[in-house]
Amino acid sequence: NVPAEEGGWQTVGPSALAFIPEWQTPVELDRAGMEAIVDGFVRATQRCVRLGLDLIEIHSAHGYLLSSFLSPIANQRTDAWGGSRENRMRFPLEVFAAVRGAWPAQRPLGVRCNGTDWDERGLTPEDAVAYARALQELGCDYVDVSSGGNSMAAIPLAPGYQVPFAHRIRPDVGIATMAVGVIRDPHHDEM
Repeated sequence: NVPAEEGGWQTVGPSALAFIPEWQTPVELDRAGMEAIVDGFVRATQRCVRLGLDLIEIHSAHGYLLSSFLSPIANQRTDAWGGSRENRMRFPLEVFAAVRGAWPAQRPLGVRCNGTDWDERGLTPEDAVAYARALQELGCDYVDVSSGGNSMAAIPLAPGYQVPFAHRIRPDVGIATMAVGVIRDPHHDEM
């Protein structure tokens, strides 16, 4: 959260809600703004193709823009992009579908997502499973499961603390699944 006079810019989000009161309030995205963001993702994907990259991963975790659309904490909209789980997933899935359409089918495309917001008001493991399933149906090759970032939640940092969320997605969805965060034991991959 950097003030404009120090080189910052106006942030955008699903709703005009500041993360904390001292931070800048984002502008709620309208449809034109969402379309511009989708176009930006497509143009970035096209640059990745020209560069010959082998894999790309879309970031929809940690309270970043796509994560904030998914979370009922940050997304307080009452239109087609807010409220129900399906509505909250709509914009991130639109971004994914556009990127998948611009990325060669033979190259892997993954998504980093939250397994939880660590806040009872937020995204749940069931939401993460539904999101991973919808991504897989659109051609996602893997999910990389993380957590948090949409509130000031207390995150119980411990070795493998996010592994259970990845483990929840893998058998329910059948998509290649990774976990991140304090992975210190090689046995975490078998949980």
